[in-house]
Amino acid sequence: MSVSVAIETALQDDVRGLVAALNAHLQPLSPPEFQFKLTVEQMAGADTSVFVARDATGRAIGIGALKVHSAELGEVKRMFTLPEVRGQRVGSALLDAIVALARDKGLPMLMLETGAAADMPEAHRLYTRSGFVARGPFLDYPESQWSAFFEMPLSVAQPA
Repeated sequence: MSVSVAIETALQDDVRGLVAALNAHLQPLSPPEFQFKLTVEQMAGADTSVFVARDATGRAIGIGALKVHSAELGEVKRMFTLPEVRGQRVGSALLDAIVALARDKGLPMLMLETGAAADMPEAHRLYTRSGFVARGPFLDYPESQWSAFFEMPLSVAQPA
């Protein structure tokens, strides 16, 4: 499958549709107080870069975002691909773009919060295959059975 990934505004209908699909997917997996969603309006903030994956026809098939918290920390947010394209490396393309931008911005650390392994095994595989390692909570995320946390140090030189 031919996929393009680019930074786009979150304030467009197809991104809103992907965010709504992501929220619907997450809603039954954990209590609302353990769902740490960014709204589309929050995703449009200056501290967040939204990546949209599009197929050869231009249809939006996935999203992911980099939220910069400080000069020391970036966070992967709102990763989602449509169910019909899962397993076709769309998530990997999105995550690669997010990691590349974090490196370009000189961030030494990239972290993320996601659902528990039992609820989101594909996400856990994507993150660990991409070089993320499990860690404890960060920022103001609480420890809970509903969340898993990962980090990727970016300050280490990467092989060419």
